[in-house]
Amino acid sequence: MLLSGYHKEIFRPECNNSFQSLHCIAHLDEDVGEALPFLNAVLDGDSYVRDPPSVTFKMHGKLITVHGRKIAVNALKDEAEADHVLDWLRKEINDAWDNRQVIVPKYTGKAKPHILEIYKLLPKANCRECGQPTCMMFASLASEGIMGATDCPRLTGNVLSALESYLTKFS
Repeated sequence: MLLSGYHKEIFRPECNNSFQSLHCIAHLDEDVGEALPFLNAVLDGDSYVRDPPSVTFKMHGKLITVHGRKIAVNALKDEAEADHVLDWLRKEINDAWDNRQVIVPKYTGKAKPHILEIYKLLPKANCRECGQPTCMMFASLASEGIMGATDCPRLTGNVLSALESYLTKFS
């Protein structure tokens, strides 16, 4: 077992104390940095940083980043949910480390769609019908998976199909 325990801090975001969700920072009892490429391979991380090592996941509406000595989790309902996520991560880290001989480490994150490739397919009318102030903002959100091709009411036919096809390559 690599990771035996942690102690956590639960807090509301400083940028807006009226947010209902909580954030958590777990300070790890051991350094798990060497396990992160294996964890990234097992959980298919969204982004991976080599130095200092960290891996970020978007799971169940949460952004989770695992560093060598800490874990950060956002959008938690309560402390019990933080404990559930952290206990799950502790198991995943330990399993990845224990099975590292059969796991091919992964030192990259997922490929993401390019904003400009998405933007090229948009009408560039800045009509706001999608709820965004500009087509560039729509493209930015689409590259993060927040908006989809059908969220642009002006896209039809072959252009709609082309954008759907492009975005599908990354999901």
